[in-house]
Amino acid sequence: MDHLLTPGSMLTNLPLIRGFETYSITAENPEGKKGGGARAVPDTNNFASHMGKGWKVRPYVKLRAGETFTVADIEGPAVIQHIWCTVSTKAYRNCILRFYWDGEKHPSIETPLGDFFANGHELRYPVQSIPVCSNSEGGFNSYWQMPFKKHCRITLESQHEEDIDGFFYQVTFARGELPENIGTLHAQWRRDMTTHDNPEYTILDSVKGQGQYVGTFLAWTQFTRGWWGEGEVKFYIDGDQEHPTICGTGTEDYFGGAWCFTHGTFNTPFLGYPLQRAQAGEVPRHALYRWHIPDPIYFKKDIQVTVQALGIGPDNKFRPLTDDIASVAYWYQKEPHVPFPEMPPARERWSR
Repeated sequence: MDHLLTPGSMLTNLPLIRGFETYSITAENPEGKKGGGARAVPDTNNFASHMGKGWKVRPYVKLRAGETFTVADIEGPAVIQHIWCTVSTKAYRNCILRFYWDGEKHPSIETPLGDFFANGHELRYPVQSIPVCSNSEGGFNSYWQMPFKKHCRITLESQHEEDIDGFFYQVTFARGELPENIGTLHAQWRRDMTTHDNPEYTILDSVKGQGQYVGTFLAWTQFTRGWWGEGEVKFYIDGDQEHPTICGTGTEDYFGGAWCFTHGTFNTPFLGYPLQRAQAGEVPRHALYRWHIPDPIYFKKDIQVTVQALGIGPDNKFRPLTDDIASVAYWYQKEPHVPFPEMPPARERWSR
């Protein structure tokens, strides 16, 4: 039987003629109906008032303060193939993106909007990778494949104190049969301060079940001068306690760099260091991504992921750091999943 997500590379699958159906959800066609686009009729105050129906009448929505907007509500089986959106930076940490798969009460994806697209610190900067792309003007793109068997609901909760005008979005999905052993995408945001006494930051824990870990995004705020990226990234898999199964050689190494990122930022298909910002009057801020697409980290029962905040002191020896770290962990697993920790209020998500 021909399934969505047939094994093989994207280019290998392109010539295959398959019996699937493609749909797209926008502000103009919010239900993603067949033949449902370009139907809005402009009023006299609309930008398209002199053009009439079919000419970009409703390209965006307003995010109301304190309200939750339903971005998509889709019946399966289907796979979300691409998400594009753009909005003011005011929404990046003040609006919470949530995905609910197959009628579950608790979201499987819950992150501030900007961080899901690897734009942390409430800043815009380019990210040029395979599953996530963004440009300096604020266009966000996700190519994470998101299959679901029965139902998908995507919401965006605005916790900003005022309405945010101009949320443009498009969700493209295909309907068709899915293989039985399919998992759903999960993404969880966290933020914490490391200390000299406890310089280890938890990217992910309390995951139960079988799946594969596929990505890490870090938004790192540096409070100590000098080099900050010596810490090891560790993966505790299937019952590991004191000692992890996977232990890297340093933060910059895990994200594909070396030698203290001497030559600055870079973007590649699967890993990158897209932000290095140290302007006058600001604390230094960094952003890093690593997508485990060619090399997913498999787990059968559980997984925990951590990174150390470790620098080099004036004596040229390692020293623990007190830094502010936010993260998004991405993984696939079979449902049900363990509910996430409670999302902190907006004030506790703002960049320092």
